[in-house]
Amino acid sequence: MNVDPPVPNRTDEPFAGPAPLGEALFGTVADAYARYRPGVPDAAVRLLAATLHGVPAPVLLDLGTGTAQVPRALLPVVPRLAHVDLVDINQQMLAQAMTAIEPLIGTCTVSPYAGEAHTFVPEGPGRRPDLVTCCRAFHWMDRPAVLEMVDRVAAPHATVAVMGDGSLWTYDADWTVALRELIQTYLGPGRPAGARGTYTEPGRSYEDDLADSVFSDVREYRFPMTRAWTPESVVGYLRSTSFARPDLFGDRHQAFETEVRQLLGAYARGGTLREDAVFTILLARRPGAAS
Repeated sequence: MNVDPPVPNRTDEPFAGPAPLGEALFGTVADAYARYRPGVPDAAVRLLAATLHGVPAPVLLDLGTGTAQVPRALLPVVPRLAHVDLVDINQQMLAQAMTAIEPLIGTCTVSPYAGEAHTFVPEGPGRRPDLVTCCRAFHWMDRPAVLEMVDRVAAPHATVAVMGDGSLWTYDADWTVALRELIQTYLGPGRPAGARGTYTEPGRSYEDDLADSVFSDVREYRFPMTRAWTPESVVGYLRSTSFARPDLFGDRHQAFETEVRQLLGAYARGGTLREDAVFTILLARRPGAAS
């Protein structure tokens, strides 16, 4: 799929190459992703910003950037950011990210890179990231290879932030259990993973991945929150996921969404559905690095 992203005047050359794997996972769902995916909590943004304290012109590397939620949240809080690298395997996501980030970048430069995270190479030796973030995407990656890449490219004092809060597939409530069962009646047992088949949970924890890397000084931070969904916002969210994106259903997608609305309407209280989530951040550094 050839997509020419909008490239702001202050950005570098566009995508490094094709990204068929990204299309296999998420297809062409960038608009739904941008509109319906929950953002990064304010407390988590402040924690990430604190890792850059004392760095005069920080560089951010955001892996699995999606629609650039993390950089968009950080730029207003850390306006001295000098450069941001956006990495994703889905070209349409990157195009959406470039459009969304443009009003915020100021004097910051931004470079998009289409490809698997572990293949990323910075365009210049002066762009060693001070903060490397990966939000809700680490499970899709070759994690040891990603951490080896980060070791090669990141500044000696760099912080790696692996974060996320699960999804409506993993959240256990009466309405999400019923929703998962409905999806499986259409798509079969297991958790779909786009056109790649069925998702398999990682065989080890992110903490173990980090402990076996050079970034073995790991601290965990947890931010509880409550979200209020509506049946319609859940329908929009599902369109953005690897497990319920529209093309997986073929000509049955409209029927599926009709059933979703009916199902969730029965569970909604005052028109809303409650999710009690915990946004978790693992901050990892090389032992002995300044914190």
